[in-house]
Amino acid sequence: MTITYNFEYERRLKACFIGAGGHSYRNIYPSLRYAPVDLAAICDVDGGRAADYARLFGAGRSYTDHREMLATEKPEVVFIVTSYHPDGRVQATDLAQDVLAAGAHVWMEKPTAASLAEVRDLEAASERHGRFVMTGLKKVFFPTIEKLKSIIDSPEFGRVSSIAVRYPQALPPPEQRGDLVAMRSFLDHIYHPAAILLHLMGPVDRMSYEWEPANGAAVVSLRFKGGAIGSLHFAAGQSGTSPLERVEVIGDRANAVVENGVRLTYYRRAALPAYGRAASFIQGDHEAPIVWEPECSLGQLYNNNLFYLGYVPEILHFCDSVLAGTPPTKGTLQDAGQIMALFEVFQRTPAGVTVSL
Repeated sequence: MTITYNFEYERRLKACFIGAGGHSYRNIYPSLRYAPVDLAAICDVDGGRAADYARLFGAGRSYTDHREMLATEKPEVVFIVTSYHPDGRVQATDLAQDVLAAGAHVWMEKPTAASLAEVRDLEAASERHGRFVMTGLKKVFFPTIEKLKSIIDSPEFGRVSSIAVRYPQALPPPEQRGDLVAMRSFLDHIYHPAAILLHLMGPVDRMSYEWEPANGAAVVSLRFKGGAIGSLHFAAGQSGTSPLERVEVIGDRANAVVENGVRLTYYRRAALPAYGRAASFIQGDHEAPIVWEPECSLGQLYNNNLFYLGYVPEILHFCDSVLAGTPPTKGTLQDAGQIMALFEVFQRTPAGVTVSL
C-alpha cells in the first residue's frame, strides 16, 4: 500500500470535525494529513480549544455550536470524536443524527452508541438521508489483522475451527451492569476484541461466560454461525508492562498468531516430525513458519502508530467509500449492531448461562 499525502489529492472532501480532545489530537487529526479531506471547520464546546485546534490543524474556522457549523459550512463529511453524557450515553450518537440530517456522511469514533436500539435508529436515519455512517473500528484495519484475515481465508489454511482472543478488560459486578456510567469502560473497550472476532469469524450464534469477582476478569465461550468455536479472555489484572492482546486462529494443521498487534506468525500446514526419531526441530523451508514484524528503525510510515494501529487506513476507507459512492465494508452500523448485541448480553445475562443471539 502506497500512501498519497493530503495535498497531492486532486479531489478532496469538504470536512468538519466535532471534538477537540486528547485522543483526536494524538490520533485522528494527524491522520487527516494522508486523507483526501479539506478541513473547513472544527467545533468544540470549549471555544478556545476549538480555535487552537483550528490553528494547529489548518481549519479555516472554529465553532462552539455544531448545528451552526453544519448550517454555515455545509460539509460533505463530518468526523466526530467526543465523550459521554453524564448518564453514560454516548455523545456522538445524537451528534451523528444531526450530521445525517444536515446531509453529510459521518465518521465517528467508537463506541457508536450505548444500546442496540440507538444503533438501529442510526441505521434508519442513514437510510432515510442517504448518507453513510462508519465507526472507527481500528483493530480490523491493523496490517497484521488484515493479513491474518487473508491467511485464514486462503485454501491452504483449511477450514477455520477455533479462535482465541485475549484482551485486558474488567467486567463490573452484576448489580452495576445496568448503570451505563459503571459500564463506561467496558462499553468503550468491548469494541476492540469484538470487532476482531466478528471480522475474522462472522456473527456469533451463542455464547456464555464465567466471571471472576476479585478483579472483574471473564472468559467467554463462543459458537459462531459459521460453525467454528472461540474464546474471549478478558484478562483483567495483567501487568501494565504486558502486551495488551493476542489473537490466534486454528485451521487444518495450520494456525496463525498476532501478538501485541504488530507481530504475525503463520505456522503453515505441517506434520509433527517423527516422534522419537527426529534429530532436528528444523523442518523443510516449504512448511516453516512465516513471521512478519516491523523493523522499527527507518522513518517509514509503517513505523508510525497512525498506520500500524489502523487510524489512517480506517479514515482512508471512509473517504474512499464516500468518493466512490459505495457504503463502507468495515466499521459499518451492522458491525456496531453486532457488537452492541454482545454488550447487552453482558448487561443482562448472569455468568454460566448460554444465550443465543
